[in-house]
Amino acid sequence: MSATHTHRSALLPLTVTTLGVVYGDIGTSPLYALRECFFGTHPVPPTHDNVLGVLSLIIYALALVISVKYVAIVMRADNEGEGGILALTSLIPGRKGQPESGTRLAVGRPMLIALGIFGTALLYGDGMITPAISVLGAVEGLSVITPLLTPYVVPATVAILVALFVIQQFGTHRVGGLFGPIVIVWFLTIAALGVTWIVRAPAVLAAFDPRHALRFFLENGLPGFAVLGAVFLVVTGGEALYADMGHFGKHPIRLAWFALVLPALVLNYLGQGALLLLQPAASQPFFLLAPSWALGPLVVLATTAAIIASQALISGSFSITRQAIQLGLAPRLDVEHTSARAMGQIYVPQVNWALMIATVAIVIGFRSSGAVAAAYGIAVTLTMVIDELLLFIVATERWRWPLAGALALSGTFLTIDLAFFGANALKILHGGWVTLAVAAIAFTLMTTWRTGRRLVAERLTARSIPLEEFIAQVAAQAPQRVPGTAVFMTANPTGTPPALVHNLRYNKVLHQHVIVLMVTTAQTPHVRPEDRVSVQRLGHDIYSVRVRYGFMEDPDVPNALMRAHAQGVEMDLDDVTYFLGRETIIVSPERGMAVWREKLFVLMARNAVRATAYFRLPPERVVELGVQVEM
Repeated sequence: MSATHTHRSALLPLTVTTLGVVYGDIGTSPLYALRECFFGTHPVPPTHDNVLGVLSLIIYALALVISVKYVAIVMRADNEGEGGILALTSLIPGRKGQPESGTRLAVGRPMLIALGIFGTALLYGDGMITPAISVLGAVEGLSVITPLLTPYVVPATVAILVALFVIQQFGTHRVGGLFGPIVIVWFLTIAALGVTWIVRAPAVLAAFDPRHALRFFLENGLPGFAVLGAVFLVVTGGEALYADMGHFGKHPIRLAWFALVLPALVLNYLGQGALLLLQPAASQPFFLLAPSWALGPLVVLATTAAIIASQALISGSFSITRQAIQLGLAPRLDVEHTSARAMGQIYVPQVNWALMIATVAIVIGFRSSGAVAAAYGIAVTLTMVIDELLLFIVATERWRWPLAGALALSGTFLTIDLAFFGANALKILHGGWVTLAVAAIAFTLMTTWRTGRRLVAERLTARSIPLEEFIAQVAAQAPQRVPGTAVFMTANPTGTPPALVHNLRYNKVLHQHVIVLMVTTAQTPHVRPEDRVSVQRLGHDIYSVRVRYGFMEDPDVPNALMRAHAQGVEMDLDDVTYFLGRETIIVSPERGMAVWREKLFVLMARNAVRATAYFRLPPERVVELGVQVEM
């Protein structure tokens, strides 16, 4: 009874925090979504029937895509509580059943893994464009207050975004507690604004009848289909629900959605629709919901909500990057923890500054949220299509769902996703190419790094000496042993590290205790402490130690060695020397990847964070030995 009470008492504050992180993106969509349907790139006239038809599409898009697909179904596909497209990709079984323990992604499923990687790349495009459209859409309220402020919209937006990216290095934990209450005020405000107009035009409630959506398509034809690209803007936060599941859990996300977010969004969209029924020429329906005296406070509140939404996407980009590094899809980058309490709060400088430059360039280049909206959506729709395809594989192969049922369910949602994708494809020439170009660049970088690391590992493995053979040499030669413990790090589970071979061959000595250590990344987000370290005694005071981390964890080799020592590995913890191999990659046109990709891989490898920092090794105890590898 007490445990249940404790669980329930923790649910409410966790739900409040969830609101501040998970629902910022979808919560700021009312700023521009309905406006784009009637005054955007592919508009329809704001007639009575069209308003009811578009509102009906919005209501059922929220119900089917968010409530049913993501909240009820996709969130079931969690990898030990973690969500997001990389977590979903890591759930895909290998071609011959489950991949062997310690592998990063499924073996023998290159097309599916490539889909997951491309979906991840698309999220960087989303993280780049969401801050631009959210903050621009909010600051444009200044021009509603008075047209005299219109020239200041873009400079103010750029200043806010630059400040937002600059403060990332200091961490968000100091203001994170304010996010939830502010977003609650935001949702209550937009709901109240909607209600004040619904009572003036209650006929808008007829939009709950789905026949208005069907009639809209029949009467408008291709232009009506094109409007789906703007309708999709109301569900662009769906992926955030799934990706942030590991931080908050399913129950707070579901409670927040059904108790506050969904009702507030529906009421606001209905209110904007009611305004358009009464004032069809209202080109800024969101801000015109408010009385003139409340416009200033509403712009401030909207801007704050947009900043919070942007913060969630920026933090999400950092989290995705860390997962990509751990899963072998990106080189080692600086991952700084900004909070001693919250392990999930990290800062990746390279990603932060790249996003800032791209976001500011979008604001300056497009200059209005309407123009940005013309480019928005294509990346998110493609991600949702990929989610559905990967989920079908997981449902049939891992969950063992009946094929007919899985096909029926996936087919229904895939049809919806493809319809949205088709409508958003019309935006490609209007700026949608920007996010696709960013995704293509990110996809090329990730696949090049993954393939390059595999080729390097294959070359090193081909010329390495099996550990058993090396142990036999030690037994035969009985070399001189010197005091201390030597840790030779390797990525090859069966081969002897070249540094260890050279040490014996040329120096004719071995340390008193020798540890061959391999760090692997599991397909799960976290690894239980008791499964962290496994030890194999090879004889002659030589040990093989394998350390496993989840893809949401940061390696800490000295701490792992303490665990190995506790498991019986003889070593002097105060006299440990770490030997690392530092590969010099030689580009070769004869085999491996295309020459330009090999050169790109070399460039990425040279700019990767040194292994010393990544594995938290004490720099004064590290010896690096160069090895030449021909690609």
